[in-house]
Amino acid sequence: MEDDQNTNLETARADRSVWLMKCPLVVAKSWQAIPPDSQQNLSKVVVSLDPLHPEDPSSLQFSMEMAGGEIANVPKSYSLNMFKDFVPMCIFSEANQGKVAMEGKVEHKFDMKPHNKNMEEYRKMCRERTNKSMVKNRQIQVIDNDRGMHMRPMPGMIGLISTNSKEKKKATAPVKGPEVKRTRRDRGELEDIMFKLFERQPNWALKQLVIETDQPAQFLKEILNDLCVYNKRGTNQGTYELKPEYKKSIEDADAE
Repeated sequence: MEDDQNTNLETARADRSVWLMKCPLVVAKSWQAIPPDSQQNLSKVVVSLDPLHPEDPSSLQFSMEMAGGEIANVPKSYSLNMFKDFVPMCIFSEANQGKVAMEGKVEHKFDMKPHNKNMEEYRKMCRERTNKSMVKNRQIQVIDNDRGMHMRPMPGMIGLISTNSKEKKKATAPVKGPEVKRTRRDRGELEDIMFKLFERQPNWALKQLVIETDQPAQFLKEILNDLCVYNKRGTNQGTYELKPEYKKSIEDADAE
């Protein structure tokens, strides 16, 4: 059994250095829309170094230029923020036949965000996506039985209906379950909703956001870690607020 498992793992590229990049949802979707066998370049990575201070780590800057412009309002330029401290990771791939291959070891990890010069069109795209997500498609169902049989109490239930208002309140009070299961929204849709909430007020506690968004707390924390700063002290202790780059984009929008 162990021999079969070893032969199913291809390790020819195990020592190859690869980059791991976290990108916005709209970028991932635009790349996934390109056929796998296409020869089209997805993007171009630009590396810049200050020749006067080459030993300074901050002088090394990474950016990315999107190759195509198929989706409207999608920013073309992005900043790549490199992380130096991260858990060692390896990349694996799986073919249709179930063959698993080790593609390499993660050498650099990047967080991809729109460049400042493209923040306006990115904000416009987020607002359009938010407005679409806020539209609720209500459905009306026609009941064939027009005699109202579905609205009548079943036999034996009339005696259970109390005329006492206090007893009625006790009977109709919802019973809280031990745990409320919440369904995750699309990540991009939830980010748009979060931006709307932080436009309403600058600081939010996690419990407040769980109520406002009806999302699992752990999933919200993942989004908040990307978009926000957690206040550990001060007057806003225990709350989240947007990172400066996102806060500035909202302030610019309000000024318009």
